[in-house]
Amino acid sequence: MGYDNPGGPDVFRPETLPLPETGKNQVLIAVSHAGVNRPDVIQRQGFYPPPPGASPIPGLEVSGKIVAVGEGVAPEMLNRRVCALVSGGGYSEYCLAHAAHCLKVPEHMDMAEAAAIPETLFTVWHNVFERGWAREGETLLVHGGTSGIGTMATQLAKAFEMKVVTTAGSEEKCHAASELGADLAVNYKETDFVTAVNDFTGGKGADVILDMVSGDYVQRNLDCLAVDGRHVTIAVLGGLQAQINMAKLMSKRQTMTGSTLRPRSDEFKAALADEIYSHAWPLFEDRTIAPVMDKIFPLADVSAAHARMEAGDHIGKIVLEVAHG
Repeated sequence: MGYDNPGGPDVFRPETLPLPETGKNQVLIAVSHAGVNRPDVIQRQGFYPPPPGASPIPGLEVSGKIVAVGEGVAPEMLNRRVCALVSGGGYSEYCLAHAAHCLKVPEHMDMAEAAAIPETLFTVWHNVFERGWAREGETLLVHGGTSGIGTMATQLAKAFEMKVVTTAGSEEKCHAASELGADLAVNYKETDFVTAVNDFTGGKGADVILDMVSGDYVQRNLDCLAVDGRHVTIAVLGGLQAQINMAKLMSKRQTMTGSTLRPRSDEFKAALADEIYSHAWPLFEDRTIAPVMDKIFPLADVSAAHARMEAGDHIGKIVLEVAHG
């Protein structure tokens, strides 16, 4: 599913392209399902072009079976069920992936669930645990607690014995976040999350904040970030610019960082996948963690899937079914 020009969800239309050919270290995946993510929406709107060399077709994560392997790929990967982080091309029947960016899907795992994992797992692991240095006993504040990122961050943090505070825009979503394990879910439309976080932590503040909003949320985040706390930005849904009080930041020795995953090198993503496979993937294999699923749409209904994401009513991951199985 592609489009001719950027626009609303209805710009999508089916297209037929030549079968992709595997290059060095690449595999070809017969796609079963593809995850829908906020960057897909931003790309469709014309504000997030694919990096050089990436497919122009949206889609950053897929599940399926490897049907061809390129030079440098172990032959035993052929016919393996995998999910993979990709730089584009997920909304299609066949998708290229770097072999080292694939995770082997356990026999018990549904392929729709498998497609809902890579993008959020790679993003959360890198930003919360690598850039944010999150560790046992600390408190994580994550905004958008019922989004794909929010639900993944909550589950991972709880699995590593952290406390989690999350924000959401309705009582229904707050209840869902609490059911998932959040120690405190704040309805930001009714309660000031800064006050709520500081009260919950006895005035200490959160040790790590995963921020997808930016804009005027940044200073509010810093106001409930602990001494030596880490603020990690992964999206700017609330605006590109932020005005902050640098004197407060210095006095509390706070650290601000951020990242985008898609344009990072294949080598970086491969190293990240290795760490995830060792430290986080066992949690999915033994069912300690499972992705929160919102709704599955047929690939042909990708416009409806994007409309649902933009409406903001979803809880968990939206997934496209490309092929049965």
